[in-house]
Amino acid sequence: MDQILFLTTILFPALLYGTVITLQLIAATAPFGLLLGIGLAIGRTYGSKIVVEFCKGYTIFFKGCPLLLLLFILYFGFPSIGITFSAFTASVIGFICCNSAYNSEYIRGAMLSVQQGQLIAAKALGMTKRQAIINIVLPQALRRAIPGISNEFIYLIKYSSLAYVITVIELTGAAKLVASKYFMFTETFIVVALFYLAMVTIATIGINALERRFAVPGLMKQ
Repeated sequence: MDQILFLTTILFPALLYGTVITLQLIAATAPFGLLLGIGLAIGRTYGSKIVVEFCKGYTIFFKGCPLLLLLFILYFGFPSIGITFSAFTASVIGFICCNSAYNSEYIRGAMLSVQQGQLIAAKALGMTKRQAIINIVLPQALRRAIPGISNEFIYLIKYSSLAYVITVIELTGAAKLVASKYFMFTETFIVVALFYLAMVTIATIGINALERRFAVPGLMKQ
């Protein structure tokens, strides 16, 4: 088959479909991964002993468990105990668990970098501990954690390809199906690499703009 014809009529349409699924996975994962990460960071930094231990255990488990194994457990293992997820849902749950665990570490580190005197001063002004954390500590911590969180977002774009192993036909899955059918492996996966490079590049440009917009004065390096 002519390579130009293959690229324009077969490969590109399949990859565009797969890209849409990949973007859906990312869009469903990133917000919840960030929110859960914030909750875990707050719980581990300011929670009671039980909350601290729970958040620590959660983080250790999902940082230590290989994502591929986690997807297998969610999609192939849980039906044996009566819990069944679609392939897409299992992927999103697995990605959120992994993403939130890493995000929580970035945010917790940023929280610990905020001077505790600010928390004491906020309480002296009549704020509750919860109000002080939400209004004083958390905004500063999120600004400082942007580089780490953005790095995890880039990883999310790339490890979304693992969804294919549990039958989600995202970008890599669509490419594998086309390459196997037409035996055009080199051309197919070079184009897929360019698709991922384009997504990462666009995300990086957006992240750099976000970092400049919310950079802590005096800490932003040009």
